[in-house]
Amino acid sequence: MPMAQTPLTTETLMRTTLLFALALFAVPLSGQEQERPANWKVRFDRAGAPDSALSFVTMTPGWHVTTGPACILYDPQRRGSGQYTVEAEIFLFPGERLEAYGVFIGGQGLEGADQTYTYFLLRKDGKFLIKERVGQSTNDLVSWTEHEAVVRQEGKDQAKNILAVEVGSSAVSFLVNGQVVTTLPKTRVHTDGIVGLRVNHRLNLHVSRLDIITP
Repeated sequence: MPMAQTPLTTETLMRTTLLFALALFAVPLSGQEQERPANWKVRFDRAGAPDSALSFVTMTPGWHVTTGPACILYDPQRRGSGQYTVEAEIFLFPGERLEAYGVFIGGQGLEGADQTYTYFLLRKDGKFLIKERVGQSTNDLVSWTEHEAVVRQEGKDQAKNILAVEVGSSAVSFLVNGQVVTTLPKTRVHTDGIVGLRVNHRLNLHVSRLDIITP
């Protein structure tokens, strides 16, 4: 299984995709598009980063992501407002980098200088983070915190975690594998807007689903 720090090449991506499909999902290769998903957009943290620095392809079920620079990935039609739940199932592959991955909600102005969103991330060492971005500034809502609910990625095994954000009438709860890891007042969280994925530097992962559930 390729390591997260392996240089991004077509051969590496193909090998990762094939092993993942055979070992985990056993999905026929003929059913995999292995192309950038239609309608999805990418925004790198670093302005001017080349699109070739990212591999983001449809691979049933879901998408396979191998990053260079940190970025957000989103379909502008995937939105949440009012009360809703976002849930993502993500498999992190082995790698030495202690970088973060997860979901974001409340995305507004994502193609401009005044972008805003709230993001909920995990790391391979069993910790989670909740953060907001406003333009080029970021602010921790919950700093890196260890929690037993987070499955660590250790050795040669991939780690599966299910992240969920439950947006209620007055509070927002953040869950990992069905356990609430923290709850924040809704007034502190950007909730209405685009929902997507946040993946930091040089990670190799598979997102099998990203669901928006309304009451």
